[in-house]
Amino acid sequence: MNLVSIITPSYNSEDFISETIKSVLSQTYQNWEMIIIDDCSNDGSVGLIKKNCEKDNRIILIEQKKNIGAGEARNIGLKKANGRYIAFLDSDDCWLPNKLEIQINFMKKHKSAISFTSYIVMNELFTKEEYTINVPQKITYTGYLKNTIIGMSSSIIDKNIVGDINFLDIRTRQDTYLWISLLKRGLIANGLDIVLMKYRKRDSSISANKFKAAKRVWYLYYNLEELGFFKSLYYFIFYAINAIRKRK
Repeated sequence: MNLVSIITPSYNSEDFISETIKSVLSQTYQNWEMIIIDDCSNDGSVGLIKKNCEKDNRIILIEQKKNIGAGEARNIGLKKANGRYIAFLDSDDCWLPNKLEIQINFMKKHKSAISFTSYIVMNELFTKEEYTINVPQKITYTGYLKNTIIGMSSSIIDKNIVGDINFLDIRTRQDTYLWISLLKRGLIANGLDIVLMKYRKRDSSISANKFKAAKRVWYLYYNLEELGFFKSLYYFIFYAINAIRKRK
């Protein structure tokens, strides 16, 4: 049974982090380590994480002395990770109990470098299901530019196939650019159309502001990928259409 390293950046997450950790502890696949990188929180989340560390030594806390952002926090977690498989779980999302078992078996069977699953979008209080994101069987670089459908907390990477992983030091959309950069190598991400994760849509989050989110995607296409205006516009139109379709 291969070790899975779970990377969780955390910032002021005291309202959610205990539930997130509980969803990991409840996994049927038990060979994991959970690396939580606290990004200089000023609430009670560090205390809650420490209590869980005391109960289970598979939970590892790394405390940052200054705020560096989710991307750099994940990079610190990646340097600490010992597992063949790298799973990402944000501090406000939750996994279903059989998430790791089903997904790791799927990846082994299909020799998958990257996998991602369907998931349910919940309201902030986790009391209401808003809609479900269903995923395709696979996605390539150009396919992902048209449809940024990989949910970060649903994703797992096989380091033996992918090699080095690194997040760009940008404050937002680091996850989107990670998939762009990996798929650009010619890798394919395999989708598992089974709901295995619950995503918390926070009212204050960047993703909740659709206009800001769209601006940042344009920035990735035009400024970072340097696709040029017309090619950027081509992919951006598909991105916008698919973003609307996903939420129906």
